[in-house]
Amino acid sequence: MNAANTVDDYIASFPDEVAALLVRLRALVREQAPGAVESMSYGMPAYKLNGKPLIYFAAFKKHIGLYATPSGHAAFASELSKYKQGKGSVQFPLNEPLPYDLIVRIVKFRMENP
Repeated sequence: MNAANTVDDYIASFPDEVAALLVRLRALVREQAPGAVESMSYGMPAYKLNGKPLIYFAAFKKHIGLYATPSGHAAFASELSKYKQGKGSVQFPLNEPLPYDLIVRIVKFRMENP
């Protein structure tokens, strides 16, 4: 896991092309959930709303992981089915465009269904 203490430090620790994706992802979450509190948790950027987890994301060697448990993954199961998934996570490959529109819908859903 990344040892960064802040989201800025976390993003800065990645190569430029990955950092650019993380910057956009971060902006997207902040736009959709302006009341969410940003922090680092489990070594990755974390967003909480009303004290409850909203969404987390993390970069890895070959993918960006998105963690929108529990309701976010179940509600979008069919759209997420083409991506590799783990318990409570989905992996968006770095060699494909990130599905920003889907991520926006997941964040909005999580805000309404914590």
